[in-house]
Amino acid sequence: MPVKEPEQYRQFTQPAELHKAVNTLRGLVAGINSDLDVTTNEVTELVHWCQLHAHLRHRHPFSEILPVVEQATEDGVVTEEEAKDILWLCNNFVDTSVYYDVVTSSIQFLAGMLHGFLADGELSDREIMALRSWMDANQFLAGTYPFDEINSLLYVVLEDRRITREEREQLMAFFGNSVDFTASYNLSEASFSRLREQYSIGGICAVCPEITFEGKVFCFTGEFYRGKRAEIAQTVAQLGGIARTAVSAKTHYLVVGNAGNPCWAYACYGRKIEQAVSLRKEGAGIIIVNETDFWDAVDDMELL
Repeated sequence: MPVKEPEQYRQFTQPAELHKAVNTLRGLVAGINSDLDVTTNEVTELVHWCQLHAHLRHRHPFSEILPVVEQATEDGVVTEEEAKDILWLCNNFVDTSVYYDVVTSSIQFLAGMLHGFLADGELSDREIMALRSWMDANQFLAGTYPFDEINSLLYVVLEDRRITREEREQLMAFFGNSVDFTASYNLSEASFSRLREQYSIGGICAVCPEITFEGKVFCFTGEFYRGKRAEIAQTVAQLGGIARTAVSAKTHYLVVGNAGNPCWAYACYGRKIEQAVSLRKEGAGIIIVNETDFWDAVDDMELL
C-alpha cells in the first residue's frame, strides 16, 4: 500500500489548521496593536508569519491578506503606510464560520496575542494592561491553561500598581511558553529558555477560584495548617466530593497546602503539581487551588 505524502493529508487537516491560523492571526494583530506604537520588528514579525501560512492563500481571510503583504514586501521595505494597511486589513476581517468551540478559539487567540506582545522582544506597561483588560473580559476561560496561570501572575504583578524589571521578565518568560518560535522571525527559543531558567515556575494557584464539591474529585499535596490529609478527605466526602491520592485527568481540584511551603506568591512546586500542569497543558480541567481558598469554600458550604 503506497504511503501518502503529508500534502495528501492536508485536505483532511486544513479546516482545523485554517481556523487555528485565523484565531492566532487575530490575536497576533491585537497584541501588536495593543500599545499603539507599531515598530518595524513587529511588522516584520507579522509579515513573516503571514508568509509562513502562504499555503492557505486560497482560503479567506488569507486570500485577502497575503496579496497585500506580498505587495508591501516585494521591494524589501515595508513603509509606514504599508504597515498601516496590513494591520488595518488583519484587524478588520471577520471569520463567521466555526470549527473550534469558543474556549479553544479564545485560547488560540490568546496565544497569538502573547506572540504579538513579544514580537519586538519587549513587554510594555500598556501591553500588560491590555492583557489585564482582555483577561477580565474573558473570565469564562477560568480553569483552562494558560488562563489561570496568567491571571495569577498578573494579579501578583499589578497588586502594588508598580511593575519591576524582574516582574516584566517573569511575565515574558511565561508568555514565551505560548509562542510558536518556528513561526517567528524575531524571537528565539534560546533567549526565552534562559529567561525561564532564571524565573522558573512549577505551577501557579488560581486566583479566587470557584470551588464546588458535589461529585468533584479532589487531590492534595503539601502540608496543611488545618488538619491531616485523611481528615481533609473526610471533609470533602461530607460535602459530596471525592478525595483521591493521585492526580489524573479526572481530577477537578489539586489543593496545595501552605504549611512549610516556600512559595513565591502564587507559584508552587512538587511532583503532583508538575503532573497537574502537564495534564492542564493537554486540556484537562484541573484547577490548582491554594489551601486558603479551599478552606474558604469549605467554610462557606458549612454556613449554608
